[in-house]
Amino acid sequence: MKKRKIISVLLLLVGVVLSVAFIVRIEFPQGFEAYFKREYYNQFGPLAISVELLIAAYYFFIGHKKTNFALALFGFTALLDPLFDQLGLFDSIVPIYGTIILSICGLLCIWLAFANPFKLKRLSRLVAILSLVLGVFVELFFNYF
Repeated sequence: MKKRKIISVLLLLVGVVLSVAFIVRIEFPQGFEAYFKREYYNQFGPLAISVELLIAAYYFFIGHKKTNFALALFGFTALLDPLFDQLGLFDSIVPIYGTIILSICGLLCIWLAFANPFKLKRLSRLVAILSLVLGVFVELFFNYF
């Protein structure tokens, strides 16, 4: 239990630091019409990923029954961003430091969700596929639509 809390606190700290860094980068437009343009909403993609990390880390800290789903959802979302960028689907606006940190955390969270070393509620195949589909949806919503 102590290892779980240490890992979750570290993930929470990373999530808070990245959330602050991504919020600072958001540019708020002057005109009313600019709030309805795609470029404005695309800025919130990196923030959405870091908020997913915060939620997953908090669930991991308290041992919530949906922890592995939240970890898998964050992990897939964090890893799909650089993958889709490399495949040419879109140009990711996550800065390189964010991509590296989120990818490392994403790999860790995917491992925690599927290996289940802390004996939390296991992921079913349906829930694992759902977390992947939702991760794809989040990425496409903030970058492609």
